[in-house]
Amino acid sequence: MKELVEYIAKSIVNDPDKVVVTEETNEQGTTLKLQVADEDKGRVIGKQGRIAEAMRTLIRVKAAKNGTRATLEII
Repeated sequence: MKELVEYIAKSIVNDPDKVVVTEETNEQGTTLKLQVADEDKGRVIGKQGRIAEAMRTLIRVKAAKNGTRATLEII
């Protein structure tokens, strides 16, 4: 899932070198934290949060197929 988020984010932003995705696992599932350059946060979030919500949906579907839970945080 980490690779999926990284691929999508690098495709959207102007500065793909500053995209960092960290993965933390706990008893509630996996939390993916996405960091991008400050000027690219708007691109990753999208108008009315549509891009961020689409990425979260993809992650939830992929996690459900693996039998776990996952969330995405944009930092």
